[in-house]
Amino acid sequence: MLAAAVVFGTGVWQGASASPIVIAALSVGVAAPLALRRKLPLAAAIASAVVVLCGAPVPGWSGKLVAMAAFCSAAYYCSHRVALVFAASVSWLLAYALVLPVGPLDTALFSDAVITGIAPVAVGYAMRLHRDRAEQAARLHQAEASRVVAEERSRIAREVHDAVGHHLTAIRLQVGAATYALGGIPPAAGTAFRTIDDLAATALAEVRELLETLREDDDLTGSTLADVAALADRLTTSDCPVVLSWHGPVRTLPPLVEHGGYRLAQEALTNAVRHADAGEIRVAIRYESEAVIITVEDDGPSRDLVVEGQGIRGMRERAHLLGGTLRITPRHPHGWLVQAALPTERATR
Repeated sequence: MLAAAVVFGTGVWQGASASPIVIAALSVGVAAPLALRRKLPLAAAIASAVVVLCGAPVPGWSGKLVAMAAFCSAAYYCSHRVALVFAASVSWLLAYALVLPVGPLDTALFSDAVITGIAPVAVGYAMRLHRDRAEQAARLHQAEASRVVAEERSRIAREVHDAVGHHLTAIRLQVGAATYALGGIPPAAGTAFRTIDDLAATALAEVRELLETLREDDDLTGSTLADVAALADRLTTSDCPVVLSWHGPVRTLPPLVEHGGYRLAQEALTNAVRHADAGEIRVAIRYESEAVIITVEDDGPSRDLVVEGQGIRGMRERAHLLGGTLRITPRHPHGWLVQAALPTERATR
């Protein structure tokens, strides 16, 4: 109601030629629709504009700024229909110029109406784009942090498996070899050797169990190709939509392929959103008889030289470990294409 109070006070201060009741009714009428600016932004803006048109013949009273603010809010909350908001904003201001109790209309008056109709919509739309990009940057940062943590856990799991597992297995083998080579050894020595073998076997089992837990924490079975849809929704903005399409008979793939395909799509999408400066990103997942093809392409600027950073090298390593291939190339006439082909039959054997 602050807006209504300001409009009412301004009208009284400027000596509006109407009764205080009429001024109060117009002030409340022009400000009340703002309460619905989140749920019905365009309808609220049009309602405020209609009240302004009704009060235009009253000298000294004007709710024009409130209606302009309402159209600014409509452009913010209806960024997907900004053209409709723009048309409504310019239309009501032209109508306002026609009903004003002034002298002959001239070009300057209509030019002012058009400019003041464009400005609120432009400001609201720019604010929405700024918010979308800030949210997108936050999501990218979170996704990158999650990816780094997941990759680090996987790296630790591999190193622990290769190093600790190898040495514990070697200990058991050496104990067995020593027992066989020594032949008739004292009972105390035999007990000690068996204890060492049992401890090594227990430690090896616990290490394997710990590594399984570490891999489960990496969401190995939770992140699948089906989750690419939610990923595309999170990275979609009003100025850069992410369009996802599915081809072929969709089926459940081996967990390694599902997880690896999701990570490849995640990295490709993150790179496209962050670096491509694209107007649209397309993701296609094609299920073939013995492979799944994941394609991410954008329409941003491209170069002939592909500069491979840590992310792209990680994608190539992941595709290679799954027995697949990764292709990264500029599109013509512009944009980038990232395509991963992962075999599905090999992963089941």
